[in-house]
Amino acid sequence: MIAKLLLGPLLLWQGRRVRATALRLPEAAGPRAAEGDALRVLIVGDSSAAGVGARHQDQALAGCLAQALRRRLGRPVGWQLVAASGHGTREAHAQLASAVLQPADVLVTALGVNDVVEQVPARQALADLHALHQQAVDRAGVQFTVHCAAPPMQHFPLLPQPLRWFFGREAARYNAALQAAVAGQPRRVVLPLPAALQQDAARWMAEDGFHPGPRGYALWAEAVADQVVMGLGLPSLSMAT
Repeated sequence: MIAKLLLGPLLLWQGRRVRATALRLPEAAGPRAAEGDALRVLIVGDSSAAGVGARHQDQALAGCLAQALRRRLGRPVGWQLVAASGHGTREAHAQLASAVLQPADVLVTALGVNDVVEQVPARQALADLHALHQQAVDRAGVQFTVHCAAPPMQHFPLLPQPLRWFFGREAARYNAALQAAVAGQPRRVVLPLPAALQQDAARWMAEDGFHPGPRGYALWAEAVADQVVMGLGLPSLSMAT
């Protein structure tokens, strides 16, 4: 709170400048659903879930996750993507409410960054996340949920200092609150980004310095796939290579 008060004018100026000058990449092209009989996955989130930084969904989180799960399970995986750039958790919940949902066994959420950027209080963002999760359970039949933690924003090349430091601290606080919110719920887990993405984020990012590139999405998807297989106790034919 003290840092925010002292640095407030500078952080506000930097935030406005980043918005005005940032390279804006489109969401990944391609279908946002596919059929499969091994497992059914519902992916909900923001621009990272929508695949900004990849040209096609095959290179983005949804497509890479479907491929990773297929390698492990030996059969095609069904999936549906409900995501849009700029969405915080409240907007993602509203989009999910208006979507025609397919049945799903697993929910994967990729949210938190825009809540951090917009300074949405963690308790509000997590209340919205709980409502989103409950809607997926009630409407799609979700049995297991992977909440992807917010990324290490202190390593985002796009952001100048001290804005980079401030958002990194806020993202860490959000993640701690998220972990506490799902504690004791075995069917809901929080998945940190893979260590490589945490330690050398710039190497795996797209040219905008804010979103994953195809290699980053592939690495992220492998971690999600491992968590899904382990969380559901599914027999795995192979692990990531």
